[in-house]
Amino acid sequence: MKNDSQRIPTGIKVLDEMMHGGFIENSANLIEGAPGTGKTTIGMQFIYNGIIDYNEPGLIITFEEFPNQYYRDALEFGWDFKKLEAEGKMKVIFSDPDTALSELAKIDGQFVSLIEEMGIKRVVVDSMTHFESISLNNHDLRDIERKFVNALKRENVTSILLRENDSLLGHVNQVTSKIPFIVDSYFLLRYVEVDSSIQKALIILKMRGSDHQKDIRCFKCTATGIEVESTFSGREGIMSGITHYTPQDAFVNVFGKKKK
Repeated sequence: MKNDSQRIPTGIKVLDEMMHGGFIENSANLIEGAPGTGKTTIGMQFIYNGIIDYNEPGLIITFEEFPNQYYRDALEFGWDFKKLEAEGKMKVIFSDPDTALSELAKIDGQFVSLIEEMGIKRVVVDSMTHFESISLNNHDLRDIERKFVNALKRENVTSILLRENDSLLGHVNQVTSKIPFIVDSYFLLRYVEVDSSIQKALIILKMRGSDHQKDIRCFKCTATGIEVESTFSGREGIMSGITHYTPQDAFVNVFGKKKK
């Protein structure tokens, strides 16, 4: 599928290659994963690289951590968020879902004014899981999430929306949120067991309006941020959390390659 839409790179090389250049401009993109899989790091890297490499100011709306925690976490990767804030290139705001939705819905709301005044192009929301506390009704929750996503799109920003899933290995737990149906792209981060060790896997489950690579990639968190690596060659059952060799590779491991 060919797509001529403007791309917004994350700055994570192989991840951008998987998306054929990056997120589609003005799209809402969901990254879901278990605790510690690297969701927040990807979000911070998206904001930092946007400022440094593309001169695109960023906004982080967090419902979980105070700004100081973000400053400390970012510094571990060499990203000085506090300095960038002082230079007017980004902002970290601690809020709650009700306030965020209300302020984005109003034309003269705090978030809307901030986006316009700073020329914000990239937004990270950490995390959408908190919206599930607003309503237990599936229909109402979907409407709330849709309004929030549409408000971000109205401001012409490209956003990463983070969401937790407490399933560490194996089956992904069901939640009431329908946001995977609302967003433009959907990424899943998983822990997987490979040869009695835990690795991390990434897959793009959906990318509306664009083709994308369908393979499951191994990734790791380094001193300079997230690095996406190769596929899990010769393995099956990646998304189940516990991998095993394909029949062909299992045969080769036991009996060796057939001699020509």
